[in-house]
Amino acid sequence: MYSSGTTGAPKCIVHGHGGTLLNHLKEHRLQSNMKDGDILFYFTAVSWMMWNWLISSIALGTPIVLYDGSPIVPDCYRLWDLADEIGVTIFGCSARYLAALEEQQVTPRTHNKLNTVHTILSTGSPLHARIFDYVYKEIKTDVLLGSITGGTDIISCFAGVNPTLSVHQGEIQSPHLAMAIECWAEDGKKLEGESGELVCVKPFPSMPASFWNDPTGEKYHRAYFDKYPGVWNHSDFCLINPVTRGIVMLGRSDGTLNPNGIRFGSAEIYSIVDQFNGEILDSLCVAQRNPTSGNERVVLFLKLPPTVDHLDKSLVDRIKTAIRQQLSARHVPEVIVQVPEIPYTINMKKVEVPVRRIIEGQTIHATGSLANPTCLDYYRNIPELTKW
Repeated sequence: MYSSGTTGAPKCIVHGHGGTLLNHLKEHRLQSNMKDGDILFYFTAVSWMMWNWLISSIALGTPIVLYDGSPIVPDCYRLWDLADEIGVTIFGCSARYLAALEEQQVTPRTHNKLNTVHTILSTGSPLHARIFDYVYKEIKTDVLLGSITGGTDIISCFAGVNPTLSVHQGEIQSPHLAMAIECWAEDGKKLEGESGELVCVKPFPSMPASFWNDPTGEKYHRAYFDKYPGVWNHSDFCLINPVTRGIVMLGRSDGTLNPNGIRFGSAEIYSIVDQFNGEILDSLCVAQRNPTSGNERVVLFLKLPPTVDHLDKSLVDRIKTAIRQQLSARHVPEVIVQVPEIPYTINMKKVEVPVRRIIEGQTIHATGSLANPTCLDYYRNIPELTKW
């Protein structure tokens, strides 16, 4: 499997059949509560690990639905119509897909029956609290909404859906069985109620067997075990709620922002920007380090509707005020810039680290993992950023 390439050249990861299948069957039967009579659909490309996850459910005798085509043609109800037509019980998609439906004010609750759907799964990026509300208000009220997290690196999930627990807005319900995940500070201290690194402190069934063309295991070790010796570091930024025990994903830790000594994830900024629904189509938040002083500042890129010619100062002021009030003054971006497009991988993950490297003057070559590689050119030589 090739990783998504959000932080650079994709890793070529060799996985074992036994550990992968064992973990998948655990996730299907126990975590997703998959039973006889269930029909599983996951909208995924064959290059995404969710394709492997989908296919492995056949080992339980579960029928699966494959779909090749646009999810919004002839209209945004296409996949929900499919669920009604076939009787899908477990419906899977990306967080970006659900956010796009919310932006377009799509209401499957009134357009479709969805009588058979009992579980909706979402992954690929953090599912914002606002989208939880959208799903329960506009898609279906009596459904288990499971935000799940894992990745190509482990070809499975670290945490996700749990049919025995309540769903809390903006949170992943719990760690998965046999996945000893914790949240750690930079010094290796276990954290609760504070943001830190997602780590796994014990071996798990679907650890990669190796990296391709890495005979000594050096690349493998550097990818996961350099930061905390003997402990898997997943390079995701998270927070564990000490009350609910739910997990809040805050973005990639290798793209973490650290202005004025406060460390936070880009997902915290996105959760505020997404409140400007209709005024902002998309956003990208990265840090920019000054090569002389070593100081960092937060830079926020905004994609506006095509009818808007320029970024209005009043919108900038309202965004900064919202971030200051809901997060803190240290979270406020120093620079907010309008761009025509936000870069994504082919698996619909925002590409932050390469953009950060570009605005810091490094040479970045687009890889085949990007869905829109030419848009990286927009981020080169932006006057507001080159002056710093």
